[in-house]
Amino acid sequence: MVEQITIEPIGYIQSPYKQKFAIPRQPRLVPEAKAKLRFVGEFNREEFVRGIEEFTHIWLLFRFHETAEKGYSALVRPPRLGGNERKGVFATRATFRPNGIGMSAVKLEGVEYKNGQLDLLLSGVDLLDGTPIIDIKPYLPYSDALVDATAGFADTRPETQMSVSFSDEAVIFIEKQKNYPELQQFITNVLKQDPRPAYKKKRTSQQDYGMSLYDFNIRWTVDGEHNHVTEISLAK
Repeated sequence: MVEQITIEPIGYIQSPYKQKFAIPRQPRLVPEAKAKLRFVGEFNREEFVRGIEEFTHIWLLFRFHETAEKGYSALVRPPRLGGNERKGVFATRATFRPNGIGMSAVKLEGVEYKNGQLDLLLSGVDLLDGTPIIDIKPYLPYSDALVDATAGFADTRPETQMSVSFSDEAVIFIEKQKNYPELQQFITNVLKQDPRPAYKKKRTSQQDYGMSLYDFNIRWTVDGEHNHVTEISLAK
């Protein structure tokens, strides 16, 4: 007999990433990515997080809500391998997996409780806006940081040779956004991760792309290993 389990979200992420495209492959690769975990229902009480400020980082267990209903695959193509080699889903962190559960270790910047609303302030997130959170656990360095561990095909931090520049118009726009003092560095670090699909990274011709971060639409071109941000505007 297969046991049926019902999982209720304890809250939802408010993230700068409004679409899957451009989200870093792992947490903490873009430290400027600030987010809130907003608690809901019976979990919106300070008692649930009492003492959590003693920890600098926390584990978030979440649901891949945009892909969970699409099912899973036994074999997937990890981006780290250029999308050319198949690995078992349990040997990867792919989103198309049984039960659609993911985990991220993120930095805890603080706890906020205003007008009856409890939020955790986070940074270094790799989560889509609206992601349902199903559990939180403190990050324990003595146990969770295994310094002698190896990680197969993903043994090192993903690095690219991508450089980034901004048009004069884009810089002027950024300088006016006083509520986002790290906006230019945030965009830079996102683009340095080279969010393009693996099959497009082999193209030598100039390519045009767009993404949404926070309340902004960003347009840029890719020419070889260089990104040039051409335009930034408010999302409609």
